[in-house]
Amino acid sequence: MDANRSNRKAFLLVLVVFVLGIALGAVGAYLAGGRVWSAQPVMENHRAKRARILEQLTRDLSLTLDQRKQLEAILADVGAKFQALHQQIAPQTEQVRMQGREQIRAILTPEQRPKFEEFLRKLDEERKKRSER
Repeated sequence: MDANRSNRKAFLLVLVVFVLGIALGAVGAYLAGGRVWSAQPVMENHRAKRARILEQLTRDLSLTLDQRKQLEAILADVGAKFQALHQQIAPQTEQVRMQGREQIRAILTPEQRPKFEEFLRKLDEERKKRSER
Protein backbone atom coordinates (compact mmCIF):
# COMPACT_ATOMS: atom_id res chain seq x y z
CA MET A 1 0.00 0.00 0.00
CA ASP A 2 2.83 2.38 0.91
CA ALA A 3 4.66 1.58 -2.35
CA ASN A 4 1.49 2.36 -4.31
CA ARG A 5 1.20 5.76 -2.61
CA SER A 6 4.88 6.48 -3.29
CA ASN A 7 4.39 5.54 -6.94
CA ARG A 8 1.45 7.93 -7.21
CA LYS A 9 3.44 10.75 -5.63
CA ALA A 10 6.36 10.09 -7.97
CA PHE A 11 4.03 10.01 -10.96
CA LEU A 12 2.38 13.28 -9.94
CA LEU A 13 5.78 14.90 -9.44
CA VAL A 14 6.90 13.79 -12.90
CA LEU A 15 3.65 15.09 -14.35
CA VAL A 16 4.06 18.50 -12.68
CA VAL A 17 7.65 18.76 -13.90
CA PHE A 18 6.48 17.81 -17.39
CA VAL A 19 3.74 20.44 -17.40
CA LEU A 20 6.07 23.10 -16.03
CA GLY A 21 8.59 22.17 -18.71
CA ILE A 22 5.97 22.68 -21.39
CA ALA A 23 5.03 26.04 -19.93
CA LEU A 24 8.65 27.16 -19.58
CA GLY A 25 9.43 25.97 -23.10
CA ALA A 26 6.49 27.93 -24.46
CA VAL A 27 7.63 31.10 -22.71
CA GLY A 28 11.19 30.57 -23.89
CA ALA A 29 10.04 30.12 -27.48
CA TYR A 30 7.88 33.21 -27.18
CA LEU A 31 10.71 35.34 -25.84
CA ALA A 32 13.26 33.98 -28.31
CA GLY A 33 10.86 34.72 -31.16
CA GLY A 34 10.72 38.36 -30.14
CA ARG A 35 6.99 38.59 -30.64
CA VAL A 36 4.95 41.33 -29.06
CA TRP A 37 1.33 40.36 -28.56
CA SER A 38 -1.42 42.44 -27.11
CA ALA A 39 -2.67 41.09 -23.78
CA GLN A 40 -6.11 39.85 -24.87
CA PRO A 41 -5.09 37.56 -27.75
CA VAL A 42 -2.26 36.18 -25.63
CA MET A 43 -4.62 35.33 -22.79
CA GLU A 44 -7.07 33.69 -25.19
CA ASN A 45 -4.22 31.73 -26.77
CA HIS A 46 -2.91 30.60 -23.38
CA ARG A 47 -6.38 29.62 -22.18
CA ALA A 48 -6.96 27.53 -25.29
CA LYS A 49 -3.55 25.91 -24.99
CA ARG A 50 -4.07 25.20 -21.30
CA ALA A 51 -7.46 23.66 -22.06
CA ARG A 52 -5.93 21.42 -24.74
CA ILE A 53 -3.16 20.29 -22.40
CA LEU A 54 -5.69 19.62 -19.65
CA GLU A 55 -7.90 17.56 -21.97
CA GLN A 56 -5.00 15.62 -23.42
CA LEU A 57 -3.49 14.77 -20.04
CA THR A 58 -6.90 13.88 -18.63
CA ARG A 59 -7.48 11.50 -21.51
CA ASP A 60 -3.95 10.08 -21.90
CA LEU A 61 -3.30 9.62 -18.18
CA SER A 62 -6.86 8.69 -17.23
CA LEU A 63 -6.86 11.33 -14.51
CA THR A 64 -9.46 11.17 -11.81
CA LEU A 65 -11.78 14.12 -11.32
CA ASP A 66 -9.76 15.18 -8.28
CA GLN A 67 -6.47 14.96 -10.21
CA ARG A 68 -7.98 16.94 -13.07
CA LYS A 69 -9.08 19.71 -10.69
CA GLN A 70 -5.62 19.80 -9.12
CA LEU A 71 -3.93 19.88 -12.52
CA GLU A 72 -6.25 22.64 -13.68
CA ALA A 73 -5.32 24.72 -10.62
CA ILE A 74 -1.60 24.09 -11.21
CA LEU A 75 -1.84 25.11 -14.87
CA ALA A 76 -3.80 28.24 -13.99
CA ASP A 77 -1.25 29.21 -11.34
CA VAL A 78 1.71 28.65 -13.65
CA GLY A 79 -0.04 30.57 -16.43
CA ALA A 80 -0.70 33.52 -14.15
CA LYS A 81 2.94 33.58 -13.06
CA PHE A 82 4.16 33.53 -16.66
CA GLN A 83 1.73 36.31 -17.57
CA ALA A 84 3.03 38.44 -14.70
CA LEU A 85 6.59 37.75 -15.83
CA HIS A 86 5.74 38.77 -19.38
CA GLN A 87 4.18 42.02 -18.20
CA GLN A 88 7.34 42.82 -16.27
CA ILE A 89 9.70 42.30 -19.19
CA ALA A 90 7.58 43.63 -22.08
CA PRO A 91 8.65 47.28 -21.57
CA GLN A 92 12.29 46.23 -21.37
CA THR A 93 11.93 44.20 -24.56
CA GLU A 94 10.54 47.22 -26.40
CA GLN A 95 13.33 49.44 -25.05
CA VAL A 96 16.00 47.00 -26.26
CA ARG A 97 14.30 46.83 -29.67
CA MET A 98 14.30 50.62 -30.00
CA GLN A 99 17.95 50.89 -28.88
CA GLY A 100 18.94 48.32 -31.49
CA ARG A 101 17.09 50.23 -34.19
CA GLU A 102 18.87 53.45 -33.21
CA GLN A 103 22.24 51.71 -33.34
CA ILE A 104 21.46 50.41 -36.82
CA ARG A 105 20.33 53.86 -37.98
CA ALA A 106 23.64 55.29 -36.76
CA ILE A 107 25.67 53.08 -39.12
CA LEU A 108 23.51 53.67 -42.20
CA THR A 109 24.10 56.21 -44.91
CA PRO A 110 21.41 58.81 -45.66
CA GLU A 111 20.50 56.78 -48.77
CA GLN A 112 20.07 53.56 -46.76
CA ARG A 113 17.90 55.02 -43.99
CA PRO A 114 14.63 55.30 -45.98
CA LYS A 115 14.94 51.66 -47.03
CA PHE A 116 15.57 50.66 -43.42
CA GLU A 117 12.53 52.65 -42.26
CA GLU A 118 10.40 50.88 -44.87
CA PHE A 119 11.76 47.54 -43.64
CA LEU A 120 10.82 48.48 -40.06
CA ARG A 121 7.36 49.59 -41.14
CA LYS A 122 6.71 46.19 -42.74
CA LEU A 123 8.18 44.38 -39.74
CA ASP A 124 5.95 46.32 -37.36
CA GLU A 125 2.88 45.61 -39.51
CA GLU A 126 3.63 41.88 -39.42
CA ARG A 127 4.09 42.03 -35.65
CA LYS A 128 0.77 43.86 -35.30
CA LYS A 129 -1.02 41.26 -37.44
CA ARG A 130 0.39 38.45 -35.27
CA SER A 131 -0.79 40.22 -32.15
CA GLU A 132 -4.34 40.47 -33.52
CA ARG A 133 -4.65 36.70 -33.98
